[in-house]
Amino acid sequence: MSEPNQMVEIESITSPDWSGRVNRAKYMAMRDALLPVLPSEAPGMTVAEAKAALLPNLSDDLFPGGAKAVWWLKAVHLDLEAKGIIKRDSKRPVRLFKTARAYEDPSGRLPRSPCQLPDLSSKT
Repeated sequence: MSEPNQMVEIESITSPDWSGRVNRAKYMAMRDALLPVLPSEAPGMTVAEAKAALLPNLSDDLFPGGAKAVWWLKAVHLDLEAKGIIKRDSKRPVRLFKTARAYEDPSGRLPRSPCQLPDLSSKT
């Protein structure tokens, strides 16, 4: 698992010029819990359905009792959508599904290369 102070830079589909730094361990845990539960085709599942499906898979050390899971789900969702890994259906409510980019790695997981998830813990 990542050191507590390691950071990862995220983006947002709703604010294309924005980026922020968040805790890498929590980001990776949420990403690894979200991607397996999302369907591969539209219309996908609602954010509430995704939350219910992924909560049992979250580490209680990182998300005790599911604390802050909604915030992290939204942060990871917007980042993965900005990167083209997941997409939302055009109808309301927001429904998410994986794109072909989610399957670029043979294991079905996203590559964790430094170019995609830079270690920003040493930057000021």
